[in-house]
Amino acid sequence: MDATQHSLDWKKTALLVIDMQNDFILPGGPMHVAGGASVVPAVKESVALAREKGALIVWVVREHDAYGRDVEFFRRHLYGEEKEKPTTKGTRGAELVEGLVIQEGDYKLVKTRFSAFFATNLHYLLQSAGITSLVVVANLFDMRNVTIETPTLATLSGKVLH
Repeated sequence: MDATQHSLDWKKTALLVIDMQNDFILPGGPMHVAGGASVVPAVKESVALAREKGALIVWVVREHDAYGRDVEFFRRHLYGEEKEKPTTKGTRGAELVEGLVIQEGDYKLVKTRFSAFFATNLHYLLQSAGITSLVVVANLFDMRNVTIETPTLATLSGKVLH
């Protein structure tokens, strides 16, 4: 079966919306990703479709404390007195970009690292909700730091996924 013939069981599908925050999307933001704003319309459409079909929507966001105590070591220089403090909880930069809104029934997952699965409860959330399919929309233009492992890739590489 090719991809055009595959149909999703939307009740067992989660849409992961990753890093769609002002500090990543808006020009001049301290974590600005060039080209990120260009994906916002498609993300909005994806969220609307997922809601219409009854999929679980998981908003994966970064939120750090103002002192940077929970941020990666190599980013700690961005925090402290007179620093930009990207995606600090409660700031405009940590908010979702205009037009994206967490609604009742959605789930907000806070991450403090690159991975939405590292040191979060995402795996448990998906399992307990009976999710068998993931759709990912994200602000990802530098794919050198992104790895998506699937059972097929794991089998080919000899890795064991947990």
